[in-house]
Amino acid sequence: MVPAIPTGERERFLAGLHVGVLGVADTRPGCAPLLAPVWYRYAPGGEVVVQTGRDSIKARLIREAGRFSICVQDETPPYRYVSVEGPVTACLDPADPEEREAMAVRYLGAGQAPAYLDATRDQLTDDVTFRMRPQRWRTADFSAFAASFS
Repeated sequence: MVPAIPTGERERFLAGLHVGVLGVADTRPGCAPLLAPVWYRYAPGGEVVVQTGRDSIKARLIREAGRFSICVQDETPPYRYVSVEGPVTACLDPADPEEREAMAVRYLGAGQAPAYLDATRDQLTDDVTFRMRPQRWRTADFSAFAASFS
């Protein structure tokens, strides 16, 4: 069995800089759950925050389900991942501009964020902000497993 990541460490890992893969139940006939890469923000003990287009299938499905999951991983050996799922606690419409700026700085850095925000300013009126309270955690840290055969 692959060891889980302890609580404090899993929260720090989720708070780290990763592209998340958002998952949400898809109610359309014959569809598997919708999975999409997203920028997100999280601080230990807080909520997961994502932004997406108001009229996107992703937003519609999140509203319908009232919950979503996000999975992040370390793609370098020894591999680790954290997956968290929970209820939506808020949908801010239009998108929260402070969250948008914080995510742009998080992913692009303070130098590139202003140009990105200027080039995509329409998203401030086209996007919504979802907040999710982590409820169920799934984690794995393959370092102990990898050490057993190296």
